[in-house]
Amino acid sequence: MKASTEDQVPFAASHVEPEQDVPAYMLDVYDWAYVNPKWVRWLDHSLIVRILLFFNDQRMKRMYVQRIRPGMKVWQVAHVYGDLVRLAAIACGSEGAYYLTDITPIQIEHATRKLHDLPQAHIQHVDAATFQTPQPCDLICSFFLLHEVPDNWKHKIVNNMLSQMPEHGEALFVDYHRPAAWQPVGYILRLVNRFLEPFSNALWNRPISYYADHADDFIWEKRTIFGGVYQIVSVRRKTAR
Repeated sequence: MKASTEDQVPFAASHVEPEQDVPAYMLDVYDWAYVNPKWVRWLDHSLIVRILLFFNDQRMKRMYVQRIRPGMKVWQVAHVYGDLVRLAAIACGSEGAYYLTDITPIQIEHATRKLHDLPQAHIQHVDAATFQTPQPCDLICSFFLLHEVPDNWKHKIVNNMLSQMPEHGEALFVDYHRPAAWQPVGYILRLVNRFLEPFSNALWNRPISYYADHADDFIWEKRTIFGGVYQIVSVRRKTAR
């Protein structure tokens, strides 16, 4: 999920129009998943996430949340269904800062509901391709965002994340990957990609570094799990080592 107006969203629950400032591709492709309030209410549960990720959700959440230490500044570029955003915000602690952005108003509404009692959480309805963090962030995470956006948006989001990463910082991408030939889940995902996730195949065919204009300025460390279905890519500046 992603966004396009840079207004700070208050924690108090407020009505938002589901289609306000939502890119056309979201309405055309992902209305059922991220825009239509009826489906969003049904999908935004940890059990649903667990099933959709073939019970690998806990493992991948740990790979992200365990990187966060109290006092860290973290930018998560899109809302995620289930309890992940709350776990990440809590991990930052009261002395840290957790910035959560999204392009879809209904996702901002759900994030607000989850994080309203955490003063370190800052939620903004803004495009991840243009958002400027108020302060340098120790960790910038894209958790299952890139497979949902067209290639030109992938370029913009990756470049914006890396441009704002300080020398000591880390960018983390958790997303889909080309499954190994022996992985039967790959056949299920081929059908899903064909009918529901048309932008996902790009991550099967290209590394995430492809979308960075200055990829050689960074160290890319990739790990795959579940027979190659998922990838966890850590990115640091070469000058940081």
